[in-house]
Amino acid sequence: MKDYASNNKPKLLDQVRITMRAAHYAKSTEESYVSWIKRFFIFHNKRHPKDMGADEVKQFLNHLAVDKHVSALTREI
Repeated sequence: MKDYASNNKPKLLDQVRITMRAAHYAKSTEESYVSWIKRFFIFHNKRHPKDMGADEVKQFLNHLAVDKHVSALTREI
């Protein structure tokens, strides 16, 4: 028997979109944030968010700074 309550929960990127829309962020800002989140997951080989934390965020930001030469302003949290 399936647990429909857990299956009906929006996925992370959908939750991000819902939250940003509720806060009246611009569509372009929403798309940018979602794009960076996707890049983060790809960088970490599509690991589940619950299996990652601050160390993975630091690794990704370091990768952006060192390997991709992304500006500090873009990487600012």
